[in-house]
Amino acid sequence: MTSTSSAASAAVRGAAPAFPTLRTPDGPVPAAAPAWNPQRGSAMPAHRYLPAHERVEVPRTERAWPAARIERAPLWVPVDLRDGNQALVEPMDTPRKRRMFDLLVAMGFKEIEVAYPSASRTDFDFVRHLAESGAVPDDVTVVVFTPARRELIERTFAAIEGLPRTVVHLYTATAPTWREVVLGRSRDEVHALVRDAAAYMAQLAAARPQSDIRFQFSPEVFNLTEPDLVLEICNGLTRLWDASPDRPVTHNLPATVEVATPNVYADQIEYMHRHLERREGVILSVHPHNDRGTGVACAELAVLAGAQRVEGCLFGNGERTGNVDLVTLALNLHTQGVDPMIDFSDIATVRRTVEDCIRIPVHPRHPYAGELVHTAFSGTHQDAISKGLAHHAKRAAELGVPESDAPWTVPYLPVDPADLGCSYEAVIRVNSQSGKGGIAHLLRRDYGLDLPREMRPDFSRTVQSATDDSGREATPEALWELFRSTYLVPGTDGALTLGSWSAAEPAPGEHRVTCELGSAVHEGTGNGPLAAFCAALAAAGHPVDIVSYAEHATATGPDSAAVAYVQCRIDGAVHWGAGQDTSVLMASVRAVLSAVNRAAAAGRGVTADG
Repeated sequence: MTSTSSAASAAVRGAAPAFPTLRTPDGPVPAAAPAWNPQRGSAMPAHRYLPAHERVEVPRTERAWPAARIERAPLWVPVDLRDGNQALVEPMDTPRKRRMFDLLVAMGFKEIEVAYPSASRTDFDFVRHLAESGAVPDDVTVVVFTPARRELIERTFAAIEGLPRTVVHLYTATAPTWREVVLGRSRDEVHALVRDAAAYMAQLAAARPQSDIRFQFSPEVFNLTEPDLVLEICNGLTRLWDASPDRPVTHNLPATVEVATPNVYADQIEYMHRHLERREGVILSVHPHNDRGTGVACAELAVLAGAQRVEGCLFGNGERTGNVDLVTLALNLHTQGVDPMIDFSDIATVRRTVEDCIRIPVHPRHPYAGELVHTAFSGTHQDAISKGLAHHAKRAAELGVPESDAPWTVPYLPVDPADLGCSYEAVIRVNSQSGKGGIAHLLRRDYGLDLPREMRPDFSRTVQSATDDSGREATPEALWELFRSTYLVPGTDGALTLGSWSAAEPAPGEHRVTCELGSAVHEGTGNGPLAAFCAALAAAGHPVDIVSYAEHATATGPDSAAVAYVQCRIDGAVHWGAGQDTSVLMASVRAVLSAVNRAAAAGRGVTADG
């Protein structure tokens, strides 16, 4: 294969390549490929990369995690103020950090990593701000981060002076590539480095008996480290720090750089879960990143495998492709009937606050929180959602409970937007991809119009034409204007107009209508006033056969407007009309007149004179 293969093949066809910088795969189709898969070998240099199983030993255990279920939320630990902050083009200053910290507290997080105090004066000053301002509630524990260097550990302990409850988080890289390329140390030397730093932390904490200081260790790039080394280091620290159920040690096992499918991470976590010493005195924590786009899956499978604590960021901000997304993780539990133990009842405020603090927008299709995540444009989706919402309301009424308490089973909406403080107004929006169900839903919701099911395809074609022409979304206001101009206006301002008219019932069951149609007066009788009006139209030369009829009030109360819909057969063709008036009869008359005038506009030959 050559980099010019696409250009060459395009030249043979006598056309310039559309994308000259791309190398359209033109290698052989694999011999084992089925006939339905014609993909060819590409020029991508995949041979340069080793699969995960050749980079690290994956411990073999009798897997229990595939059969497990998540029945309670793990301890969520947001690291937006540390890990997330170090990934920002413009790291947060103290006011932005404080705003983020207050948000996390308000949402219900009880352990919050707030800084890397030895990394910058800003981080150090923020920890001091928390210590001196009384901003930390009694049930919230602050976590601070430090590398395994004595002078930086001292700086970290200086930062937390005066904080009543703190976790000091020690880390060092342990994976072979990091040991060899970054640290220049052997396995034993890395282990000694960690042990020395951990002992010094214990010494400094012992000198502060008035403070509740616990310890955490992260073997950075755990997922690429030999499992026996990680276990050896972690168990050594468990003993050194004297872990116990009333003063547990946290061992945090990060997928610092995702390199394998999530099941591999789950196997690694389950191995540690089974072999960690003093298991009741150890909090097994995970810290997945998202390099392969599977951070959420890694975290969920890790919890199935025994993890009790998850570190991540709101909306997943972090180095490279980000840290694991705590919003998605927690709300995934919510949709499974498990209390996430965090409040998301005003997701828009959470999103706006985070965006203001980190200055990175949340994607409009972000799960649960994106501006478009609850929105359906597809016609089939809209129809299912509209029916689902109606069914949900009916079921709540039958159960005698508010809709907010009724079981949620609406198609295409895994979570009730109202649970997140979102309205239903943006659930269905109309563009050229939309269908009759969504259009009818918006007209019913915003204007009280309940279009007959048989009428919806007729109006849908009008909307489709308008959106195809404009290429833009049709707002509820635009839909109303289309409906008004298509059906209501022809009943009042069409080619055939209705002047003065009167209706009488000279005998029971016999109705007579006298009306001015165009420039002439006509009379008709029938078994109802609408039938009599149709007879008058026939007398004027416009025979009309009503095929179907529906009417309803658009609101409650005696003064609410009525809307009538009629399907009429005129000269062998079927036309819809609609009318609106405070009088049901007048609305019906206008609906029939609308159908007649729409037939005229379609070339049926109706004249103003009748």
